[in-house]
Amino acid sequence: MTREGSGKTLTSFKAAVLATEIPTIDKVIFVVDRKDLDYQTMKEYDRFEKGAANGNASTRVLQRQLENKNQNGGYEDYKIIVTTIQKLDVFIKKNKKHDIYKKHVVLVFDECHRSQFGNMHKAIIKNFRNYHIFGFTGTPIFAVNAPSGVNPSFSTTGQVFGEKLHTYTIVDAINDGNVLPFRIDFINTIKTPTHIEDEKVYAIDREKALAAPERISEVVSYIINHFDQKTKRQSFYSFTAKWEEREKGSHKIIEKREKRRVAGFNSIFAVASIPMAIKYYSEFKKQIEENNKDLRIATIFSFAPNEEEIDGILADENLNAENLDQSSRDFLESAIKDYNKNFSTNFDTSTDKFQNYYKDLSLRVKNREVDILIVVNMFLTGFDATTLNTLWVDKNLRQHGLIQAFSRTNRILNSVKSFGNIVCFRDLKEETDKAIALFGDKDAGGIVLLKTYEEYYEGFDKDGKYQAGYKELVGELKIKYPLGQAIVGESNQKDFIRLFGKILKVRNILTSFDEFESDSLLEERDLQDYQSIYIDLYQDFKKEQTGDKENINDDIIFEMELIRQIEVNIDYILMLVAKYRDSNCKDKDILTTIDKAINSSIELRSKKDLIERFIDQVNVSTEVDEEWRAFLNKNKEKDMGKLIKEENLKEDEARRFIDNSFRDGLMKTTGTDIDRIMPPVSRFASNSRTIKKQTIIDKLLAFFERYFGLL
Repeated sequence: MTREGSGKTLTSFKAAVLATEIPTIDKVIFVVDRKDLDYQTMKEYDRFEKGAANGNASTRVLQRQLENKNQNGGYEDYKIIVTTIQKLDVFIKKNKKHDIYKKHVVLVFDECHRSQFGNMHKAIIKNFRNYHIFGFTGTPIFAVNAPSGVNPSFSTTGQVFGEKLHTYTIVDAINDGNVLPFRIDFINTIKTPTHIEDEKVYAIDREKALAAPERISEVVSYIINHFDQKTKRQSFYSFTAKWEEREKGSHKIIEKREKRRVAGFNSIFAVASIPMAIKYYSEFKKQIEENNKDLRIATIFSFAPNEEEIDGILADENLNAENLDQSSRDFLESAIKDYNKNFSTNFDTSTDKFQNYYKDLSLRVKNREVDILIVVNMFLTGFDATTLNTLWVDKNLRQHGLIQAFSRTNRILNSVKSFGNIVCFRDLKEETDKAIALFGDKDAGGIVLLKTYEEYYEGFDKDGKYQAGYKELVGELKIKYPLGQAIVGESNQKDFIRLFGKILKVRNILTSFDEFESDSLLEERDLQDYQSIYIDLYQDFKKEQTGDKENINDDIIFEMELIRQIEVNIDYILMLVAKYRDSNCKDKDILTTIDKAINSSIELRSKKDLIERFIDQVNVSTEVDEEWRAFLNKNKEKDMGKLIKEENLKEDEARRFIDNSFRDGLMKTTGTDIDRIMPPVSRFASNSRTIKKQTIIDKLLAFFERYFGLL
């Protein structure tokens, strides 16, 4: 069975569960090809059904599970076992005669495109007597892309795993809305000579040029300068962060969840080798400091026999840094120290701590706490993070490796994330076209890749139906709904909402193109005015929903996530206030501009009275930035004191909690934080305590919303 980007793990889990329900089947073994995938698969299986599958830290534990023995030696039926191919291989080598070989076993292989499965297959058919094998992969090996130098009888997925049961390609997944298409930029950093006399000499010179400090600096500069654009750092959205904690007073590990509000997405940077990873990490640190950028970078790598791809398959990196040469290991130690400083952790390159570093890093990337993760091969296969939207590439990718790496970016999250962003610093166009055709079909490029800038701007045909471009949509908006004229009637209002929603969607795509430097069709003030109308209608319709009138919002969709991505920040407002002061507080047109900007922003609307009160006290001698901070701190302190007094909160704890919330950029309302600041309330009166706690949470969140982003 082959699938791409749509429920491969869930399908395999369901298949494993169904297999255990067949009375004649004794054991289901789910086999992954790396320890990090072992960990991720167990996490996914636990999410589907807690405790349904059993992982193992060693071959000894695997053997115990196969023998249905718990850690105390007693009987326990381990129906589904998740293990690595390496542990299963060691088990078979050490146990030439074992009872498990006589039993009816189902083996499910994840990522079954791996070339070593041919050897594993031989070991299985030689030892197991009564078995069935199923293989899942998003990138199967066909005859056309089979690895060279292996047994031709075991060179394709079909030869190893038998007849294909079902195919679900990346084209199917995109058409079904299960994953996103890709948008690819090819950034030329090396000019290829028109006439090459010696291919080998040129190849050596080219590799030197790729690693040249000047080029490394240029690539890093491009990424830093385009980071906000590509990862949409002007877009605000909410998502649920997840992590694990040890339960107090026990050894039990529990999953914690928290709703967070963040700006934009994060990214992975795939580089060609460990030396390149070291050079890039150093250059990023240097330029981030020089440019005073607020970017968190991290890196992870370990020894791999081949850092470049062989037959398109990304080389394995294990979770052991001890085989690295001393220089590389020393550098990795220093990078992990940077990470420890950033996140108050305590990892290093020793075996156990390095594995824990990998797990912690994995969670922090998923929770959007790391902005750029520099890797060689790690995290490019089997790793899913919905907040990740951009892959920077300075590495030769093709076939499996290319599709696998690109697919880290196209997991669905929200309407702002409408595609996976790929930025290539090497010419991978031909390899991209080949890979898409191989794993989709010859016409897959039109579905897997976004249209061109010109098509989104001018319009295009899709499935025989014309799709209006940005230029035409904006023209229609200006003719039908000219600014200054009220939109009268429910039908007209709904048509406006639909039309402006289309404009927001195509504008969301266009802003990721370097060509869309400024919007010449919709001036900033006009866009803000239209946004203000859109937000007013949204709030009016929300009121209707809570009233007695019929709900009129069933047949329209408000693209509020897309509205939030065009947020106005306080720095822009303060710049306008300074201009107003410079006009001797006489230019009322600037006040109109400020009002329009605030009304076009969902974030700033809740802070409008604060900003207006500050402007009222501005005069020709006002030091805007300095007096704004003083004004804000005075009002924040006043409102905080009032809240603490009204709710009788524990003052020191409450102030510490609030200060930490502004520092972290989020207010944690789960866990025991709120309980620590609450006044004494009888735990026997559970209902009144719950009501009191919710009242405090609501007031704290309102206070946080009012001041967050202004300080």
